[in-house]
This record gives sequence, structure tokens and C-alpha cells, in this order.
Amino acid sequence: MSSEAKVAGHYTRGGLEETILQAVARMGLDPDRLNAIDLAPADEFHVGGLDATRELAAQMELGPGLRILDVGSGIGGPARYFASEHQSKVTGVDLTEEFVRVAKSLTRRTKLDHSVEFVQASALDLKFNRESFDRAYMIHVGMNIADKAGLFCEVRRVLKPGGKFAIFDFVRTGDAPITYPVPWAASEETSFVVDKGGYRDALEKAGFHVEQERTRTAFAIEFTERAIARAAQNGQPALALHLLMGDLAPVMIKNVLVMMKQGVLAPVELCARAV
Repeated sequence: MSSEAKVAGHYTRGGLEETILQAVARMGLDPDRLNAIDLAPADEFHVGGLDATRELAAQMELGPGLRILDVGSGIGGPARYFASEHQSKVTGVDLTEEFVRVAKSLTRRTKLDHSVEFVQASALDLKFNRESFDRAYMIHVGMNIADKAGLFCEVRRVLKPGGKFAIFDFVRTGDAPITYPVPWAASEETSFVVDKGGYRDALEKAGFHVEQERTRTAFAIEFTERAIARAAQNGQPALALHLLMGDLAPVMIKNVLVMMKQGVLAPVELCARAV
């Protein structure tokens, strides 16, 4: 089995759409009258949730009508945010067939399918013409891709000169081994976390100039601790990331929290411009 097939297998739950719609109903929401924000507790599959997506978007020089590429789009939360809040045309690409199918369904339910489309494909082989997009972003995806150089070359190929590419990923900040499972991998077999320098080097060789970088560890620790405390006090909310992570969600989240506190991992934003 290829590395990409194993990554897709890690994220495939089976029955995910039905599970999400049942959770939506338990919250008293109408599954046919949803908006992008309603789904944010479950479809913003990264540390910091919707707040992190908003802060990344603020660095991307957005405007109405821009064509944006979402690399590793999951079930579509950020893509729907960019379409609804910034009037962008978004194309999401993801390896996992179930994620793409659920993303399309939820986007129809939020009446955003005129602005957002999803394609099942590898980020290392994007089926788009050169210079097809004005902007691109990647949120908690690079940890599953060993070939960072190939990934960034493909993004540069489909991005227009001067376009911005925003990344929010976990990077290594220490030499201690990663404790598994984590949200993106059950073992080191599909986990390819590198340090920030590895990202910078690969971006620059692919034809990008890194303009901004920011470490979000304090923000991420606070966000994670707050979510754990809420769940301990009130129980797990009906609509939350555990729907995507499965029964091991509490262990995965705890492992990441401990490693952030120990200085093993850090969530980092990198914003680069195509040159």
C-alpha cells in the first residue's frame, strides 16, 4: 500500500456524513438550513479552529472573486469560510474520498456549492493548469507529506506570480520522539514532521519568498486546554472534532498538548509569495 493510500485510510471513518448530520440534529439545527459557521466545531480540523483560519486569512491579502486553492481540504470547513466571508472561489483538493464526498454534501447544504468545489487528488499531482489560482493555503496537511519540495513546486506551478501561499502546520522544535497517536497519524509510518527550516528551504527552492512566519504555541495550548476543560465539565459536545478523529480523539489531543508544552512540536504559520 502506498504512503498516500495509508494516509487516506487513516482519515476514513465510514458513515461520517450520517454521523455529522445526526450531531447537527441533536444541536437543534436544520441539516438543510446550515451556514458555514454552524459546522465550524467539526469541520475546522486543526488546532485553533475557526479562529486560526480567520487569522491565517488576515495575512493573505484577500478580496472578492479571487480563485483560491485549498491543499488538503478535509471536509471543507476553511473552504466554506473563505467563500462565505471573503467571497472567494475556492477549489479544495484532498486524498480521502470520504472527506471529499462529505465536503461536497455539506457545501450543498450551506448553499455554497456555487463558490466551492472539491476534487479527490494528490497534492503532489494537481490536475490544474499553470497559474490557475490567485492564492493558496494549507492547514495541518504537510505533516502527512514527505515530499515537501514536490508539494511546494506543484503549488507554485498552479499559483500566479505574486500570489500568496499561507501555511499553518505543526513543525518539530525538539529532538524528542513524537508520541503517537496524533490527529494526523497513528504511527511514524504516515507522519513526516520537519522543522521550520525544512519548510523555508523547500519553499524558496520552489520559487517562493517567505514574507512572514509566526509560532502559535501559546495560542494553541490555550485553545486545547480550554476545549479539554469544557469537555470534562460538560461532556463532549455533539458537534466537535472527535467525529473526525474517532475513539482515540482524547489520547491524540492530549499527546499533542503534552508535546507542545515540552517543546517537541509547535504550530507555525508561514506566508510566502510566488516570485
